[in-house]
Amino acid sequence: MAGTVLSTHSFGNGFCGSSSELEDDPISKESTMFTPEVPFLRSGAIAIPGRYVLVFDSPEHLDSPPMGIRTLTEDVPQILESQGYGVTEYFPRLGIAVVSSENDQLDEFQARCASERMPARVVPEMVYYALTDQPVAPLPTTYEDTDKFTWGLQAVRATDSKYTGAGIKVAVLDTGFDLAHPDFVERTVVSKSFVDGEDAQDGHGHGTHCIGTSCGPRTVADGRGYGVASGAEIYAGKVLGSNGSGSDATILAGIDWALENECQVISMSLGADVQQVHPPYVTAGRRALELGSLIIAAAGNNAQRSQGNPGFVGAPANSPYIMAVGALDNTLNIADFSARTLPGRGGQVDTSGPGVNIYSSWPGAERYNTISGTSMATPHVAGIAALLAEATGFRARELWAELVQEGRRLELFSVDVGSGLTQAPPPAEDTGA
Repeated sequence: MAGTVLSTHSFGNGFCGSSSELEDDPISKESTMFTPEVPFLRSGAIAIPGRYVLVFDSPEHLDSPPMGIRTLTEDVPQILESQGYGVTEYFPRLGIAVVSSENDQLDEFQARCASERMPARVVPEMVYYALTDQPVAPLPTTYEDTDKFTWGLQAVRATDSKYTGAGIKVAVLDTGFDLAHPDFVERTVVSKSFVDGEDAQDGHGHGTHCIGTSCGPRTVADGRGYGVASGAEIYAGKVLGSNGSGSDATILAGIDWALENECQVISMSLGADVQQVHPPYVTAGRRALELGSLIIAAAGNNAQRSQGNPGFVGAPANSPYIMAVGALDNTLNIADFSARTLPGRGGQVDTSGPGVNIYSSWPGAERYNTISGTSMATPHVAGIAALLAEATGFRARELWAELVQEGRRLELFSVDVGSGLTQAPPPAEDTGA
């Protein structure tokens, strides 16, 4: 199921946000099969030949009620099997299937759905990448790593918070996790691989780094603490292979697994460089919110701001139901690579986190590494979401609102940093407790 394109720092493919824009999109306006002529492919998407995502949801009305549970669990599997598709990659909680298909088979499927008045969309399965940029030379600092804490922990105020994310389940869908890392030997870690031929062990490094930031230790013997939600339960879903890439099938399977396990926070430091909103993540993001989970995703590394290119928020972060995270450097300025908001619904940067020269856990003997990217900003926000979920009891939409409301406002454009720098719940002395 994993894609075959190797990348450790690219941001690869997706879809853009208002309902009016979706109506103008040839895939949205009609349930037509994906063809190379549509703007999707011209935007630089990498589609997997012969693989498609079938979304059983209304494309015209993003806020319409979801299809009933009986339809999703009984009727949809029957249609899939009757049209020659398997159901091993059908996710009933999401109402989304990933299939291999010939063109004429797709035509028959769409005709069948139309005859039964069942809203369904057909889009290509895409390739995604771990969003990592190369380390950036140190700048004049507002925050610096110390012997005790990373600059990121200091900036988001995790060092001052009495909350640890205790009782909160955080799913990190990435390249897996170093299950033997000594900093996590006493932690609750549930792992699963969705990549064919690979176990959940991280053969890349990106996933272990992101889990370290979101849920690693806040204090480390003989070293600096680097984890925000140090008491959260960790769910490590391997949706990207050891080469750093995956596809809709692996990512949707990971989301479905996280929802099955009732994870309140789902962190995805991955993406694809297309401006259009990709329909599976509109549906998946909305259904996650309905089930009490918040998906947080990296906005993307496709900017080159120093050269006048602000970039754009790619998929899946540009879904209107997924929180998009931009990256800041240690002077609290926008990172050169961090993507900017797109016009229209769903394409905005919602909040920001530390994302330049971030120190965290790494597999094997190296144990720690310092890397940069919106991938590194995202787990900071996911960790803060776990702290806020513990502190307030908020879930899903309420938790989203709290993250935005409590962000530290910056003297920067909101199209770049959203609500500002994510912030931990205040320490006890700030609450009057």
